[in-house]
Amino acid sequence: MRNVEISREPVELYKILKFEGVLPSGGEAKAAIEEGQVRVNGEVETRKRKKIYAGDIVEFGAEKMKILLEAAEH
Repeated sequence: MRNVEISREPVELYKILKFEGVLPSGGEAKAAIEEGQVRVNGEVETRKRKKIYAGDIVEFGAEKMKILLEAAEH
């Protein structure tokens, strides 16, 4: 499992798949989600704009990512 840091929460599910390079485009990420290929916290998720928060686990194929909130720098 790899850690993925986000600068703010929530982040839409398809954006995590796109920005992490799991899928090459937002359109492909949305299609994979609609087809039930993505799991959030162990459950199949079909909502493309599902809000993802720190602590969530996102899975697609062999990819498993734990979402963390970046530490704010002062």
